[in-house]
Amino acid sequence: MTSVETVSNHTILTAGEGPAAEVINPRGAAPICLVCEHASAFIPAALDNLGVAPDQRHSHAAWDIGGRDLAVALSKSLDAPLVASRVSRLVYDCNRPPSAPDAIPAKSEVVEVPGNADLSTTDRAARVAEIYEPFRALLTATLDAFQTPPVLVTIHSFTPIWFGQPRKVALGLLHDSDDTLAKAMLATAPDGLDTRLNAPYSVTDGVTHTLREHAIPRGLPNVMIEVRNDLISDPAGVARFDRILGQMLTSALQTQVAS
Repeated sequence: MTSVETVSNHTILTAGEGPAAEVINPRGAAPICLVCEHASAFIPAALDNLGVAPDQRHSHAAWDIGGRDLAVALSKSLDAPLVASRVSRLVYDCNRPPSAPDAIPAKSEVVEVPGNADLSTTDRAARVAEIYEPFRALLTATLDAFQTPPVLVTIHSFTPIWFGQPRKVALGLLHDSDDTLAKAMLATAPDGLDTRLNAPYSVTDGVTHTLREHAIPRGLPNVMIEVRNDLISDPAGVARFDRILGQMLTSALQTQVAS
């Protein structure tokens, strides 16, 4: 399965750089659809690195560190399809609607993004058409391909320090209007792991767009998972959270079925 092209004359992604999104393990048999909106730090050549300093191009501002590795591991261990972005969220944040000011951020925490400042309407429209719409269309097509309605699980990571303030939470389980799966997973969290509901973000921060756009209208069970990125910055950490989250999700789903 490939991403859906929405414009014929690309100005951002070249043929060799695209597509904007991909499906990993498209034939996964589990009734689970994994999503990683911030899986890549890639900035297309046409955007000249957006003027971002070299030491920031692979920072948490550009992508969710460890997020793709964890999502791929879960895709394998759960045997579930994974829809992942292939472009940095500094180009376009696929977990934001086009109307959101931070969909194309001019500044992310303390990181300045000169290439996003004072964008014209045409330039913003090109980002939406070439990055967001293909991602959205691919996720829609992937969900449509399930024989039975799946669970939608989005995978993210967050930085241990935000605006100079340390974050102690290790694992966040976020929800929008449907808190069923998030609360069920919270009940299965292992002892000693600081796991919280709607932390370090919540719906008021505008972070549940994918859930609101793709899960809520379909009535799909859903959850947004946030792991502190220092805990998944190496293969051992990824393997640990693959086991933890796989067990939590499986137990939570079994509990829901039983009830």
